[in-house]
Amino acid sequence: MKNNSFFWDKVAGIYDIFVYIINFKTHKNLKKILVPLFDSNDFVLECACGTGMLTKMIANQGSKIIATDFSEKMLQKAETKCREYKNVHFKIVDISKLDFEDNSFDKVVAGNVIHLLENPKKALEELIRVCKPSGEIIIPTYINGKENVFIKILGMFGANSNFKRKFTLSSYKQFFINSGCQNVRYIKVDGFIPCAIAIITK
Repeated sequence: MKNNSFFWDKVAGIYDIFVYIINFKTHKNLKKILVPLFDSNDFVLECACGTGMLTKMIANQGSKIIATDFSEKMLQKAETKCREYKNVHFKIVDISKLDFEDNSFDKVVAGNVIHLLENPKKALEELIRVCKPSGEIIIPTYINGKENVFIKILGMFGANSNFKRKFTLSSYKQFFINSGCQNVRYIKVDGFIPCAIAIITK
């Protein structure tokens, strides 16, 4: 996987502007859907945690969470955002080479990262591998299917080569079918730039 951690280090400072201002409606709707999926009994792995948007949501539910990212600057932002929580541990990890044992986590989360990867199927296999039997792999991803305002802004920072694919809801579902996933449900999240949540039960 060709990850550009240097690029994500550069945009870490502006990423929250997109999440909380430009795409506020999607973020608000996503939170309503995701929060009930977690509780204090869950041991959660979050991959590509970015600046900690989902991390904070999950930690607030009382779940024990290991939040990981490839970008040191993104992790620093996430740690600052979640400093009040004692149930979160942060770690630099490559989503395609997870250094965790098989069947370790009740829930595995990877938000808005699949479209950025050279080999998303390999990453998906890793997410499934570390999830416990009967656990859930939760993968929200933007699905507008075309270049959006945020991508144009990130292009100013040299982002164009980082976006490997632009999913529609149909092509997103097809990705999981092609990857051999069978027990998957999908939830569409409306907003300025909508997203879809794929929830795989292992």
